[in-house]
Amino acid sequence: MVRNIWFSFPVQLFLLHIRKNLALVLVWALLFLIIFEGFGVTLGIPFLFLDPEYLHEVSWLSFFLMGVGFSVFTMAFHMTTYIMDGRQFSFLAVLKKPFIHFCINNSIIPLLFYLAYCLRFVSFQLQNDLNSEWEVFILFGGFSIGSILSYGLIFGYFAFTNKDFFVLFAGTLDRRLRKVKFTRKNVISRYKDIKNKPQSVRSYLNLAFRFEPVRPDISRFQAAKLLKVFDQNHLNLFLIQVLLIGLVIGLGLLREQPIMQLPAGMSVLLLFAILVMLVGAVSFWLRGWATVTVFAAILLINYFSNFSFLNRPHEAFGMNYQVPAAEYTLERLDSLLHSDTLAKDRNNTLQILDNWKSKTGESKPKLVLIAASGGGQRSALWTFVVLQHLYDMHQGKILKHTELFTGASGGVLGEAFFREIYLQSLDNPAVNPLDSAYLDQISADNLNPIIFSLLVNDLLIRNQYFHYNGQSYLKDRGYAFESQLNSNTNGVMDKQLKDYREPEFSAKIPLLPVTSLITNDGRKLIISPHSMSYMGTSIKGQFGAEEKKQSVDFLRFFHEQDAENLRFLTAIRMSATFPFITPNIQLPSDPAMETMDTGLSDNFGIQDALRFTYVFQDWIRQNTSGVVLVTIRDSQKSMQIPASPLPRIAEKIFNPLKNIYSNWDNVQTIQNEVLFNYMSESMNFPMDRVEFEYAPELVQTEELTGSQETMKRASLNWRLTAMEKKSILMSIQTEKNQASLKKIEGIFAEKAEEKELQ
Repeated sequence: MVRNIWFSFPVQLFLLHIRKNLALVLVWALLFLIIFEGFGVTLGIPFLFLDPEYLHEVSWLSFFLMGVGFSVFTMAFHMTTYIMDGRQFSFLAVLKKPFIHFCINNSIIPLLFYLAYCLRFVSFQLQNDLNSEWEVFILFGGFSIGSILSYGLIFGYFAFTNKDFFVLFAGTLDRRLRKVKFTRKNVISRYKDIKNKPQSVRSYLNLAFRFEPVRPDISRFQAAKLLKVFDQNHLNLFLIQVLLIGLVIGLGLLREQPIMQLPAGMSVLLLFAILVMLVGAVSFWLRGWATVTVFAAILLINYFSNFSFLNRPHEAFGMNYQVPAAEYTLERLDSLLHSDTLAKDRNNTLQILDNWKSKTGESKPKLVLIAASGGGQRSALWTFVVLQHLYDMHQGKILKHTELFTGASGGVLGEAFFREIYLQSLDNPAVNPLDSAYLDQISADNLNPIIFSLLVNDLLIRNQYFHYNGQSYLKDRGYAFESQLNSNTNGVMDKQLKDYREPEFSAKIPLLPVTSLITNDGRKLIISPHSMSYMGTSIKGQFGAEEKKQSVDFLRFFHEQDAENLRFLTAIRMSATFPFITPNIQLPSDPAMETMDTGLSDNFGIQDALRFTYVFQDWIRQNTSGVVLVTIRDSQKSMQIPASPLPRIAEKIFNPLKNIYSNWDNVQTIQNEVLFNYMSESMNFPMDRVEFEYAPELVQTEELTGSQETMKRASLNWRLTAMEKKSILMSIQTEKNQASLKKIEGIFAEKAEEKELQ
């Protein structure tokens, strides 16, 4: 019995994949790790599959599309393995519907995955704050229908097009061969031959899902004609592959239509399917030369990839790339940081500070600086939540006392969105910054169009353009990010950099220098409608050439390239460029200046806030009653030191890199502590610090919801699940955050009392 199972077709195919097609098996293993949250949890990758979103909601339709995606990927696996290995099992050629028989017997791995996926996503959705548990049944129904319809269409095509040996050679083969009757002795002899072959197949699952013995007379058929059966089937499979790739290219032409922006998880599955099918196509056409050809193609692509027609830059929208590029040299950096230039920029900012002071109506107001950390969409939402609570105090007085926003990545996005809403509320009483609708807007999905654009556009040759401010730019996933963000926020931030010059100068809104890291040399690029050269060098420039300039003033450096026309959404994207998700922007300089997420240098924005305080310390001492630094972190500052068990060999190899990544947050936090302590001890005016932390693990959920559910930390992503949004909104209720609200409220309550006494 055991030997019969061992030599059954499903088991032999499974063993063949383990032995020969390990790369394909590893793709399935990766999917298993993803759905069981063993891979990419920090980045939220499992939630793309367990909680797919389509048209901004998780619905039966989003799971329907996931069913289609898994079906296409599964069929890609079947087609590729059939092309590569089907001819090893010659008995398939004499079966009706050979490919369908192959798929049925090749389904051990896909079947295990489908069972695991269904259990995981049902379990996940039951904990995902649904209105009713019946919604899970609807979601499961959507996934099932999508899968069944997809398999029905694909198998229907093969049922009509794939021919077996007898149909294909009916005119040239002796029909009686199909009816040959062997004596009992002959049959027993054939089965003995099969038994003596360790890799032979004794039985297979037929179309009725019953085991049926393999015909022992395969040797009577001509081998050349058997191979023609497989070649005919391979050609049909290849046509399906070409059709799918053509469909993806066609979708790229319509990718800006919301209905065409597939769930990110489905886009990933389609990408996997195309890659897997390309393996089959190369194997079909090139046979023994496949490996050599693939390596040669990789070398050629790498060689030609720096040619202009294949390596077109990702541009900053609004800037002029047609004029001569800005010279990016040390000499020019020094010339732009002349002492007269520094004085000019400082005087301009001093005028802004004077305007801010007059707006407060106080002789010595508190100067509030707000620094928000990076962290993708979770940080954007968390920053907006905290700013709403600050605005709700003392009838918006705290925001009136705020003159500087700093930060990185998602934190800057949250600050920029709130600042724009606040600006609109000053002129339109109908706009209320406390409206909960803005929370939905800032937390709406922004990932689907990015991943979809990567699939249908950026992995191919980008060839579509759009026009902005009289300039033409290639569309890429950065454009998809900005377009979706603009749509989510109702277009309120679709402005140019110069549009914020007057509101900032008149102190209607705080300054917001958007920063980005220059990967060429590690300097910081400061993007603002007001030049801030003083942020990147000594105040008087007395160190000259001996000092390495720490930053580049974007407005002055790219003046000839229309820096002031930069799209503000592009500036935000430059500060939030997450590797592989949004592309690094190449600015019009020589050599090309390339930027990425500023979180690598200062993820908390504290350095910029303290630098601003240091530069204007004399004015602050004379005109204010001190500085209040509000920090909005998307993580806990002080956590328990984790246990350190004895590492395994693999951990010894990878732990050094892992420790660098995991401790980067702690390293920056400690550096910021040193800077703040130095500043607060050396300045001759009071400096208070109020900290807000996103720490869902500390939320007392039983007191708030009546249950003891564990709040999980939201992933670092541009898309949040319902439970992740809930954990962010509830984090304001932690003891520390409530204490911080009371502290800042007390600071301004004291100021109000002092004013009354005066």
